[in-house]
Amino acid sequence: MNKRLTLVLGGVRAGKSSYAQHLAQRGERVLFVATAEAGDQEMAARIQAHRENRPAEWRTLEEPLNLVAALAPLTSYHDTILLDCLTLWISNLLLKSRASEAAGVDIPAEVRGLLELYRKGTASWIVVSNEVGLGVMPATELGRVYADELGRTNQTVAAAADDVYFMAAGLPVDMKATGRDHTAYSVP
Repeated sequence: MNKRLTLVLGGVRAGKSSYAQHLAQRGERVLFVATAEAGDQEMAARIQAHRENRPAEWRTLEEPLNLVAALAPLTSYHDTILLDCLTLWISNLLLKSRASEAAGVDIPAEVRGLLELYRKGTASWIVVSNEVGLGVMPATELGRVYADELGRTNQTVAAAADDVYFMAAGLPVDMKATGRDHTAYSVP
């Protein structure tokens, strides 16, 4: 099996994680990478529900911030890596950057590092992310910075991906197939 990079995008409760898990079941040695942190009871319940929905034979890595460092020693063992999700990873990086007295996190460099780790390895990756650019403009500066960073991240990963699926109402739309004759335009 040739390795592939697949991005699964969509809104909240669009079926992204379920579809990504469906795709990952083709693998024999799957690593599920979770970026969520349980900041409250509701999020803890969501995390627990996600854990219960994963096949028991999959290995799990829970890492909210340092994905490249945490993934690097594990990539050679697995043939499939499911990263769920970029949305929370970018949020975690931004919040860490805002809480720190040190210089901000270079999110584009972090994303490039993640893609380089994929390129060096032999595993197929399935990456989940929310498309937050379809709603209203966030009311706060942090919300706007987040939407901009996640939008840029999604564009970067989509450009590198072999497959991009947009989920709506539980249905996948193959975006690379519909856009084959079009050039992807990125926003600076």
